[in-house]
Amino acid sequence: MATHKKPGKWRPLTQAVRGGQIRTPFQETAEALFLTSGYAYEAPEEAEARFKGEADGFTYTRFGNPTVSMFETRMAALEGAPCARATASGMAAVTATLLAGLRQGDHMVAARAMFGACRTVIEEILPRFGIANTLVDGTDVEQWRRAMKPATRMLFLETPANPTLAIIDLKTVANIAEAAGARLIVDNAFATPALQRPMEMGAHVVVHSSTKYIDGQGRAMGGVILCKEDFLQDHLQAFLRNTGPCLSPFNAWLHLKSLETLSLRMNAHCESAAKIADFLAGHKKVSRVLYPFRADHPQHDLARAQMDGGGGVVTFAVEGGKKSAFRLENALELIDVSNNLGDTKSLITHPATTTHQRLTAEARAELGVSDGMLRLSVGLEDPADLCDDLQQALAKL
Repeated sequence: MATHKKPGKWRPLTQAVRGGQIRTPFQETAEALFLTSGYAYEAPEEAEARFKGEADGFTYTRFGNPTVSMFETRMAALEGAPCARATASGMAAVTATLLAGLRQGDHMVAARAMFGACRTVIEEILPRFGIANTLVDGTDVEQWRRAMKPATRMLFLETPANPTLAIIDLKTVANIAEAAGARLIVDNAFATPALQRPMEMGAHVVVHSSTKYIDGQGRAMGGVILCKEDFLQDHLQAFLRNTGPCLSPFNAWLHLKSLETLSLRMNAHCESAAKIADFLAGHKKVSRVLYPFRADHPQHDLARAQMDGGGGVVTFAVEGGKKSAFRLENALELIDVSNNLGDTKSLITHPATTTHQRLTAEARAELGVSDGMLRLSVGLEDPADLCDDLQQALAKL
């Protein structure tokens, strides 16, 4: 098989199209899809050498696959990471990172504002293995500092956070982790490497749900872990090989091809989301709008300092709690009610009863997830049509 020359000199848009490409002797222009679970060897000596790590080559798709490898290489190039490993879902990426890097007696610090399943893993699953945690307001740098302990080994955060779109100072939190000999893990699913590259700001590990914007069309599950060589060799590699949260080659192929248009799509998502946010902010029946690049966002300046765009998600609230939020959702004619995000189609969800329903009412209130809050993943439809749909639905409140 042949690879292209000098990929290190390519700019991000070129990496998104060409990075990591492997061609078979057929010289196909579209990346090949290798739907195989196993690989044959010329001789048993070759098999032995591969299993010992003395010879290059694939042995079993749970360990590696040419299509998956292309996806991993391209993701690493876009994020500016030395290594990448793909997983079956975003939660598989998060859970594998935490379980691989933490041991009994360790402690981690995490920002409270995060996806509900991530919080469940940290608060309910990790303690079963003797791993303690402290949750903090991620936007308050002093809370990160005060939460650090001698046993702290990892810090975890999402920025922008789900669903509040809170922005966390990546450079400062990375410095706190570095000073303590801990690793900072950043969930970059909302921004993607097209808008934000946490490793450039000091993050040690970046995780993605590639189900979201990386796939971009609501088709296939996937996740990615991006890290440095030491974390891969000392912690992650053995965990992934022996527990098996591998990404299927077909899903890897879909996500690989989607990376070719990631920057184009994210620019369009950002442009439309900004228009929708401004529209909602001017509507009398909307009590609050959260969008990172609006001047009224609590961390507006920080968002513009570490992101290249505001993202494709707008969070807003209506008066009247759950009843009004449900009435609005039921009145929508174009926007779909769905807890997914990052699709070409616009999707809306009510976090208090979906993604964050497992949290107590007190925990949701602490995060600012009110009963009247709605999270809108702005798709690639004409933003004027989306505003029209929201206008007619709001009129029914």
